Amino acid sequence: MLIKTVLPTSHQKQSGVVLIIALIVLVAMTLAGIALMRSVDTNNLIAGNLAFQQAATRSGDAGVEAAIAFLAGASSATLEADSAANGYAANGSAAAHSPAAGQSWDAYWTSTLAARKFDLSNGAADDAGNKVSYVIDRMCNNAGGKTSGAACIASPVATAATGNNENQEIQLNAPSVVYYRITVRIVGPRNTVSYVQAMA
Repeated sequence: MLIKTVLPTSHQKQSGVVLIIALIVLVAMTLAGIALMRSVDTNNLIAGNLAFQQAATRSGDAGVEAAIAFLAGASSATLEADSAANGYAANGSAAAHSPAAGQSWDAYWTSTLAARKFDLSNGAADDAGNKVSYVIDRMCNNAGGKTSGAACIASPVATAATGNNENQEIQLNAPSVVYYRITVRIVGPRNTVSYVQAMA
């Protein structure tokens, strides 16, 4: 009886190694694809959040305009007293400072300003889904007229040089102007919160 022995060739020896290498490459490509998908999803989420924040900031213009309309339509006597129903404080420096060190604007709004805020559209959201509220602070230490010790922040007295000598100055008496600080809070979709301030 004749027994024939067949020895494996070098090609047959390498076929198992190629399969293992192919599997490793396939796993690496799968991981790279998953990482790319997650990166794209994160970028889309960030872009969406920025778009919502910009839309909320644009809605703040409506709050500023509404506050200016209230100031323009109110009489001098009305502006000398607090009006919580209109989001107005005649003693602005006492009623509304800036947030304390380490305090967020949201915490400051909740603790100090929310009690006298004015909601546009009775608190309903606008077309962009934003809810707009504002408060107005007259930049005076006390309520009352300017002559009653309210210590309002007025326009500064300007000076101008005359002649060729810079040391000679004259005062230009400007009329006293009271400033009002308008703070607008906008709450939008995805818990977007923006704040806008303006001086009038």
